[in-house]
Amino acid sequence: MTTMGTTRSTSRKLGRFVWHYVEMVIAMLAGMFALAPLWPDAWLARPEVDALVMATNMTIGMTVAMVLRGHSWARIGEMAAAMYLPFLVLLVPFWLGALSAMGLMTAGHVIMFPLMLAAMVWRRDHYWH
Repeated sequence: MTTMGTTRSTSRKLGRFVWHYVEMVIAMLAGMFALAPLWPDAWLARPEVDALVMATNMTIGMTVAMVLRGHSWARIGEMAAAMYLPFLVLLVPFWLGALSAMGLMTAGHVIMFPLMLAAMVWRRDHYWH
């Protein structure tokens, strides 16, 4: 018995790759908005806690989406790291007074998205199909 594998065109693979990225962003936003009311306001008054809570909310949303899509825990862990890492690194200049609370949140989000894309490109054998 022979099996015939399907071969997808490059444009179709690119479309799936881009759609997967968009799905993760949608899941992150869903997690951020759905879970934000669950955290005590007193915790969110501290900018560094607020940043990490937001990263947590987005990571939970993204994790649920990736689990439902059948991704491995290793790939989910890499993506979670891409989401937390910018905030963790930026906490140092924030604590030193070189970065404002708004700068922490803005830069954390601006850096997170390219890092997620970099993780996908790095593991393109997983995401490019």
